[in-house]
Amino acid sequence: MRIIIPMAGMGKRMRPHTLTVPKPLIPIAGKPIVQRLVEDIAKVCHEPIEEVAFIIGHFGEAVENDLKEIATKIGAKGTIVYQEEALGTAHAIMCAKDSLDGKVVVAFADTLFKADFKLDTNADGTIWVQRVEDPRPFGVVKLNQDGQITDFVEKPQEFVSDMAIIGIYYFRDGAYLRSELQYLLDNNIMDKGEYQLTNALENMKNKGTKFVPAVISEWLDCGNKNATVYTNQRYLEYIKNEQGLVASSAKLVNAVVIPPVYIGENVVIENSVVGPHASIGNNSSLTNSIVSNSIVQENTSIKNGNITNSMLGNFVSYERSQSDLSLGDYNTLLE
Repeated sequence: MRIIIPMAGMGKRMRPHTLTVPKPLIPIAGKPIVQRLVEDIAKVCHEPIEEVAFIIGHFGEAVENDLKEIATKIGAKGTIVYQEEALGTAHAIMCAKDSLDGKVVVAFADTLFKADFKLDTNADGTIWVQRVEDPRPFGVVKLNQDGQITDFVEKPQEFVSDMAIIGIYYFRDGAYLRSELQYLLDNNIMDKGEYQLTNALENMKNKGTKFVPAVISEWLDCGNKNATVYTNQRYLEYIKNEQGLVASSAKLVNAVVIPPVYIGENVVIENSVVGPHASIGNNSSLTNSIVSNSIVQENTSIKNGNITNSMLGNFVSYERSQSDLSLGDYNTLLE
């Protein structure tokens, strides 16, 4: 089994947090988004992952090493490939064409999920979906009486299905997917100026590939600040009974901790209240502050703050009163 993760986008809706790191490396409950994604995919696959191929822009050696380490942690080889131009989903996946072999999961790295199913790896292909109240903003799948996918419909203005595609796909034959994607590129088959995965899926279906849906229980977006803070909240609820959410090296002095929270290594919390739904990164400090429903990254100092629904980056110095914040790395904000 291989996992392909296209993540070369600039993450403009998440600025300033994506000025220094790619969006998939922003932490959710103490782990990067892409690490949580890879680990959760591995859990539902129920078989060893041989390789994780990350399709990226030129983010630098440190980021590439971090991504390879994420693969290593699930016992897989980490492969880095580059997408030089943003030419659509099909083009992005083809950047990792050497990894399109055997069983493959393709997952776009701006979404997380909660699922209670075991992936059926004997199926030709599986499209992961969630039922939504209003399907008009989404791509959806339409099913026949046997539960097989008959149509892929992009942003239907009249109701055809409430099963929205979340951006994760399983293919039993990665080489076949590769050949269909190559066909699009070779014949310049584009939709709205880009090579689209859905065109390849449609061609495969028409040739007899049987796609089935896998319905997840919750779909979590990481597309902007508010959505990412909410995802952090939900993820802390998922894992609240796990051990080690508060690091043993954290120093709590006259502190109140309201679970669920994540508190990283060497964090100092003094005369402060943390939680619920707060994640505090390694080596950060809180003094005379209240932090709830927020993500605070590493090496950040907060004094006299009352912070909620906020994201603070790395190496931030903050000393103020109540706020709803989105501060990128290396910012200083004083009263």
